[in-house]
Amino acid sequence: MSQAGPRSRRWLAISLLGALTLLALAFAIFRGDLIRYSLDPKTPFQTYRPPPAPDYARREAWFLLPTNAETPATADAADVFFIAPTTYEGGAEWNGPIGDARSDRIFRRVMAPNYAGPFVRVGRIFAPRYRQAGLYSLLTLREDAREARKFAYDDVARAFRYWRDHDGQGRPFLIVGVEQGGTLAARLLAEEVAPNPQLRARLAGAYLIETVVPATEPVLPPCARRDEAGCLAAWVSVPVSEIDRGRILLDRALVWDASGELQNLQGPALCFNPILGATTDEPGPARLHEGAANATGLEWGARPAFLARQVSARCEGGVLRVSLPRSASLKPFGSWTEQRMAPGFNLFYADLENDARARVAALTRH
Repeated sequence: MSQAGPRSRRWLAISLLGALTLLALAFAIFRGDLIRYSLDPKTPFQTYRPPPAPDYARREAWFLLPTNAETPATADAADVFFIAPTTYEGGAEWNGPIGDARSDRIFRRVMAPNYAGPFVRVGRIFAPRYRQAGLYSLLTLREDAREARKFAYDDVARAFRYWRDHDGQGRPFLIVGVEQGGTLAARLLAEEVAPNPQLRARLAGAYLIETVVPATEPVLPPCARRDEAGCLAAWVSVPVSEIDRGRILLDRALVWDASGELQNLQGPALCFNPILGATTDEPGPARLHEGAANATGLEWGARPAFLARQVSARCEGGVLRVSLPRSASLKPFGSWTEQRMAPGFNLFYADLENDARARVAALTRH
């Protein structure tokens, strides 16, 4: 009897350890599904009551304006209308409320310095807050999620019209959209810029970063060289090591049709190579790479240290295949949800800054 107690306790400990191991393994396997479920608003969009609309005549409706005290005073060559990527994780809402604290914090700490940052020394930045579709809407093809993304476009269009009517003043301008913001920018170009000869004549270029855009009948001519203005630079990137990711990404891509509906991509996608400054399938070697940057946490407007010759890139099958960067600071990090937003670094930071400067200069020369 004296041995039964310790032996039983050992078996109990082994059983508990086995159960905990199985639970940990199950959590690791199903973690993504569990998080997706937690982000699902679980309300049909047709009965959903969205947050109040922003008033773009008010300062708080904008992430960034030229009146920001920290905006460099020398940024006066052009205007940059910047449409932010996803920063709202979701859960309770299909579309994020204006002024959501966590969403704003991700924009200020991660998205602004990495993606608006390359354009700070090119022009005045106008970045509207908008009732963006939550992250869950980008992880599913459900009709509710499409409706949430369509809803977000109305805010962006109103913000652009406000800039056009109150701040544009005939200046050259760039449109920059990243991820969700790039998809919204594609429709903005089609409905607000391309049909308007006066606006189109002032457009130095449009950058749709990490955005799938159809290659057939693009709304603007694809950029073919760096000294060209009024063109479209659009791409979505995948690591060269992930062989099937590009195909999966394009299979799930949603693009706008002529009636403003989101439909599955049919046919090839545009692919601009930031290293070469052109829409081409020619290889962009690392020796031409001007500089990546991890600007996360950097004070807004500060210039990050560039890491040159970090990556090579080549367009293949409608996606930009990028080599793995050498620096550990250019590797994915953050929580599960943060890793499904735009990365907290920009592999083509210096390339984009110089590319945008060249396109503004090309426009103003004519």
